[in-house]
Amino acid sequence: MPLSSVARVAFAEAPAQISRENGKRRVIVQLNVRGRDIASFVEAAQAAIARDVPLGEGNYLVWGGQFENLQRAKSRLLVIVPVALGLIFVLLFTMFGSVKQALLIFTGVPLAITGGVLALWLRGMPFSISAGVGFIALSGVAVLNGVVMVSAINRLHEQGMPLADAVREGALLRLRPVLMTALVAALGFVPMALNVGMGAEVQRPLATVVIGGIISSTLLTLIVLPTAMLLAMRNEAPEQDI
Repeated sequence: MPLSSVARVAFAEAPAQISRENGKRRVIVQLNVRGRDIASFVEAAQAAIARDVPLGEGNYLVWGGQFENLQRAKSRLLVIVPVALGLIFVLLFTMFGSVKQALLIFTGVPLAITGGVLALWLRGMPFSISAGVGFIALSGVAVLNGVVMVSAINRLHEQGMPLADAVREGALLRLRPVLMTALVAALGFVPMALNVGMGAEVQRPLATVVIGGIISSTLLTLIVLPTAMLLAMRNEAPEQDI
């Protein structure tokens, strides 16, 4: 029986390899994203595909690669960030033995986050995993400045200085250490913030968050924290000490 009676032989284009996963055929489409973040690109691509590309029965799309890693990292950050902030608060309470003072120092965290978000907005950068890591590191630096300030105020007040004078003198005494800590951390991240070479997409968001947050938290810590401490501790100090 000739082959032509049961089959048709011809040259045609076909995949060089047929891949399967879980018993189903799989075709991988790869691309590199430049000039924008992966999350917004995938969101736009999903909307365009849902609108213009009808999928037949049995066909489905799965978005993997860096986008899949991004989604997994975000889910981890939803757990890591609250745990990290909770540990910071517990350490502050253990150090000062006062919930009120721990909360006062903890106000540096939202002040720092505000500066980090503003810095990302000014540079037109979206939130990313590296930016999230920057916010975690930023929280520690912001709390450190508050610890330095409150420790000095407490020490002066315990030595017999009235609360108002202790707040003023403590802020002046710790002005230089707080500024030095902020400048060292901020200037150290400047090369990363200006990087345009290999790994810039990871380094720039992290450095931008840290620099912007340190600037805002330092300025506001030097002004807001002493005032807030004076108002919060006024009821605990004798009238002649205020």
